[in-house]
Amino acid sequence: MLEKHGLYILEDAAQSMGSKYCSERIFGSSGTLGDIGTTSFFPSKNLGCYGDGGAVFTNSDALAAKVRMLANHGQTQKYHHEVIGLNSRLDTIQAAILNIKLPFLDNYISRRVEIAGRYNDSLGIVKSLKIPQIKFERRTHAFHQYTVIVEDGTRDQLREFLKENGIPSMIYYPLPLHKQKAYATKDELKISEQLCQKVISLPICPELSNEQQTYIINKIQSFYKS
Repeated sequence: MLEKHGLYILEDAAQSMGSKYCSERIFGSSGTLGDIGTTSFFPSKNLGCYGDGGAVFTNSDALAAKVRMLANHGQTQKYHHEVIGLNSRLDTIQAAILNIKLPFLDNYISRRVEIAGRYNDSLGIVKSLKIPQIKFERRTHAFHQYTVIVEDGTRDQLREFLKENGIPSMIYYPLPLHKQKAYATKDELKISEQLCQKVISLPICPELSNEQQTYIINKIQSFYKS
């Protein structure tokens, strides 16, 4: 079907870098499952540099050549522009930093998974919270974020309580895509709208110590016991 219509599968791996997926027909690492995979090297990502950066993955020579051309002002020969392109080359210093950090990516992901498991074991008993449902059979999770759903309407109060106790948290994507001006529609996507009012993400960087995580867990449990 894709070949018939000249379409490609473009995979966004910006938050899943380091994870793997396996089914009866597909096996591979995040970013390699489609015709083209993309990722971000923003400092907060699973594999981050010290500034802005990103990468594109493909096993197609033709697609790779097209991407290189687009990233270099739409040119394959200097001052000869075949298409309208971008100035999107990765800075050498950022590439050097990533080259050093890349061998540690699996360890970073393992630590994130460990932290997520400790959260699940401790917060799964809090009735007001819905924790991530993890299916590790034949696949892995990168846990770029650890996001829970607050079911009882206390999300904003919880976040303020965490802030008062020196614990950072984030509400990613507070406005769903169909409510953004650039993509606005009249469609009602009620589940998306509800989740934007319920989700909160807790600290999960690999550098988070067990003692720090225990403090976070204890504070959340105390919030719902009070």
